[in-house]
Amino acid sequence: MPRRCADDFGIIAEKARPGKRPVKGGKRLRRPGKIENPADFARAFAVSHETVEKLELYERLLIQWQKAVKLVAPSSIPQLWQRHFADSAQLLALAPRAKIWVDLGSGGGFPALVIAIMLANQKECFVHLIESNARKCAFLAEVARQTGAPARVHNARIADAAAKGAVPAADVVTARALAPLDALLELALPFFGTASAGLFLKGREAGVEIADARKRWVFDLKIHPSISDPQGQILEIGRPVLIRGGEQ
Repeated sequence: MPRRCADDFGIIAEKARPGKRPVKGGKRLRRPGKIENPADFARAFAVSHETVEKLELYERLLIQWQKAVKLVAPSSIPQLWQRHFADSAQLLALAPRAKIWVDLGSGGGFPALVIAIMLANQKECFVHLIESNARKCAFLAEVARQTGAPARVHNARIADAAAKGAVPAADVVTARALAPLDALLELALPFFGTASAGLFLKGREAGVEIADARKRWVFDLKIHPSISDPQGQILEIGRPVLIRGGEQ
């Protein structure tokens, strides 16, 4: 098992109570109050002042670059700390021992850069970001440089990054608003090792996506309710195997 690399950052992962979870064996993330600003985030995730300062720098860079490159939905900017920073940070409580993270279709850097910034003082932890848009990659690399986050940005299509072997097998593969689960599993599979997990942030249609994916895949599944979005869910995927419609 990978060495412990992160604490629960103030958000406690608990075993689900009977009748509370759609899939047995999942965990509940203890929901904090609304996270509107850096102070709320620091209390909710029990992070250091240094970490909050780096996240504030990320916020400033995002707002600056957003004028030229669409990194997030403009309507979500007033709720950055809830919609993006907290949404990303909650994943750490679900994989506290993970060292190597691989994020697919990183876009504006959520969840990857938030995770990298929060892991900055943890030995051997590293985050790989795969993004095909060169302008977004420039932004991601600049945030990583200025914050000192342990991260590498790969300017490539996901399939090309997998084919080149430039990205190692992950302890955790992440993705947010990238593709339906069926297609997402196909993209993510090359980065899975024998003990890897996928943590995929999904919305209200998660159940439909799971049912569709089950037509071609078998996989272990735990579902965790999001702490940042009442309609959001985190799908924790293990041991995915493609059984129909493609090669393993």
